[in-house]
Amino acid sequence: MSSPVDVSGTVRERAARELRDRILTGTLPAGSRIDLDAITAEFATSRTPVREALLELSFEGLVHIAPRSGITVIGIETADVLDSFTILGVLTGQAAAWATERITAEELAELRRLAAEVEARSGSDSIGEANWRFHQEIHRAAHSPRLAAQVRQAVRVVPFNFLTLFPEHEQHSLDEHRQLLDAIAAGDPERARRIAEQHVLEAGRSLVAWLERRNAEKAETDATS
Repeated sequence: MSSPVDVSGTVRERAARELRDRILTGTLPAGSRIDLDAITAEFATSRTPVREALLELSFEGLVHIAPRSGITVIGIETADVLDSFTILGVLTGQAAAWATERITAEELAELRRLAAEVEARSGSDSIGEANWRFHQEIHRAAHSPRLAAQVRQAVRVVPFNFLTLFPEHEQHSLDEHRQLLDAIAAGDPERARRIAEQHVLEAGRSLVAWLERRNAEKAETDATS
């Protein structure tokens, strides 16, 4: 198991996020069993929020819950991962375009502050949390509750610790943050859309390539064992 997570949210939200990340990154591979008691102990909580988190993951098609056989990881195909990132890219691109048109001076100042915070955490395990806050502020600046709800649903496919998982993408990601900020500040919604959408698509391609390498390595190990 990984180290205890320290992201914000309820115990249910934190447990769902952490387990989802483990499934998406293959740490919990398809076919593996989830020990409810072990997860409950890890999050130092009662069974109820953990059960609720697992129920949420079952609705997402990531786990199967059976009354007698327990909880089994279904996992996600790499093609589905890429599809999900493509959908998320379209949504975040629209959010960036609308944010460019609708952002207030105060929101732009906050966005700059959050971008600086991401850069300040470069190389740290906490960069993931700062990165999420930066993107969430763009979504809020779009001033569209309906779009924000769609983004919240779609963004679940992105591992919370993406920049920690792929440190080689960190500098490129920071560069794109600067480009996105420049486009928003310049009032160029189409440029902001392109940058935001490409930002997500590149992340999806990286995750898919990494998962395919892991799957190939596992298949080779299984074949020789």
